[in-house]
Amino acid sequence: MVLLDKHKFGLALPLLAEVTFNQMFACDVAAQKIEGFIYADNGESPTSFYIVHPYGMSLLLGNTENAEFNLQLSTYLLNKDQLREKTEWLQVFPERWNTKLNDLLGKNLLTRKHKEEGKPYWDHVRVEEQTRVNFKFNPGKFAAFISSHPPRNLEIRRTGEMEFQNMPGTVVPKFFWKNAPQFVEQGIGFTLHINNEPASTAFSAYIDTRLLEFGIETAPLFRGKGFAKETCIALINYCLNNGYEPVWACRLENIGSYLLAQQLGFEPVRYLPFYKVNR
Repeated sequence: MVLLDKHKFGLALPLLAEVTFNQMFACDVAAQKIEGFIYADNGESPTSFYIVHPYGMSLLLGNTENAEFNLQLSTYLLNKDQLREKTEWLQVFPERWNTKLNDLLGKNLLTRKHKEEGKPYWDHVRVEEQTRVNFKFNPGKFAAFISSHPPRNLEIRRTGEMEFQNMPGTVVPKFFWKNAPQFVEQGIGFTLHINNEPASTAFSAYIDTRLLEFGIETAPLFRGKGFAKETCIALINYCLNNGYEPVWACRLENIGSYLLAQQLGFEPVRYLPFYKVNR
C-alpha cells in the first residue's frame, strides 16, 4: 500500500463510478472536496484502493488478488504499525472482498455468522462485521407522514457558520466539510434552536447536482423529544423544492436512525456488510 499524492486521487474515480451502493463520502475524498487520504497498490496505475474520509468512513475497492497489497492491508486493518489513530467503518466493493477479508483476518474478524452462533468476543478480535443499510426515498410515504404529523411551534433556521462551529456531537457539519465558509456556500442544513442554543441539526453530509445525503445529530440534553425528526422534515422539504433526491444510510444496529428513516418515507433497499475496524 502506498499513500497516493493528492493530485493522483482522481485515479480512483473510474472505479468509484462502478460501485453499486452509496459511496458519496469516498467520491468527496477522491474529488478533494474534503481532506481525506487514499492508499493504493501502486502510485502510477493502481488497481486497488483504500479510501479514508476524515470522519472515519473508509472504502476498499478494486482488484482483490494483489498479494502484496493484501498483506499490507491486513497489517493496516489490524493496526500492527499503529498507523490508525481512530476506529474506522469500512465498506468494500466488489463483494468478493468480503471473502478475501475473512481469509486475511481469520480469527481477528468477528463475523455476523459468529455472532449468530453465539461465539464469544475474543480478546484478539480487531474487526467486527456489522450491517449498513441503504434506503430509497419514497415521496408518497413522506407526504402521507406529513399529512398526519401535526406542526410544532419550533425555531428551525438554516444552518450558518455559528451552528457549524457550535453544534455539539460527532455527526455534525464540521466533520464533513473543510470549513464553515465551504459548508455555507456549497452545503445546506437546518438547525433547531432552544433558547438560542443549537439543539438538533440535519445537514448535507455529501451533496452533488442531484443527490443529498443526510447527516443528523441531536445534542444529548435534547434527545428523546423528536427534534431530529423536525430538522429532517425541513431538509427533506428543501430537497423536494430544489430538485435533490434525499439519501439516507445508517448502521442496522443504529435502531433510532433505522426507524426514523422509515417514518420519514425512506425504504430500506440494501443490507451490506459494514466492518468496524477497531483502533
